[in-house]
Amino acid sequence: MAPLTVAVTGGIGAGKSAALAAFARRGVPTLSADHVVHRLIGEDPEVRAALEERLGTTDRAGIAAVVFADREQLDWLEALLHPRVRREQEAWLAGLDAEVAAIEIPLLFETGGQERFDAVVVITAPADVRAGRTGRANDARAARLLPDSEKVSRADFAYVNDGTLDELDAFVGQVLARLTG
Repeated sequence: MAPLTVAVTGGIGAGKSAALAAFARRGVPTLSADHVVHRLIGEDPEVRAALEERLGTTDRAGIAAVVFADREQLDWLEALLHPRVRREQEAWLAGLDAEVAAIEIPLLFETGGQERFDAVVVITAPADVRAGRTGRANDARAARLLPDSEKVSRADFAYVNDGTLDELDAFVGQVLARLTG
């Protein structure tokens, strides 16, 4: 039987990875779309060749410098990576024997990916908290994301992550109890 699938999303520095780790601490298999992207850029020969040809680099910082300054290049990169990430997510889920599985997907709503999940968890945090976590104020990447209020309105569960890790962990425990209870 396929697991109940949970997408974890939210803005930059909101605490998506911390929420995903809370799911993992509770025994839920987890996957990060960002980690899949990093692996593809670092290891996939087709992806690396396409990046070299189009952008002249496979260095993540170099890629970011190009694509976040040029929407056409960003669209190209997302068209290259998103189908591959989705295939890896599907293969990972197909191989699981678990009641629940959680995947962190930063661009969930922006790519229409929410329809593939049984539940969506949105993690938000005030701008000053996020800036403290990332070491920078709101940047150009954040401008292309849906506002937190829109994400929260579409979510099954939402959490303002401005407290402790124990509080975030308790929230994840409540989500799991509602999903499996």
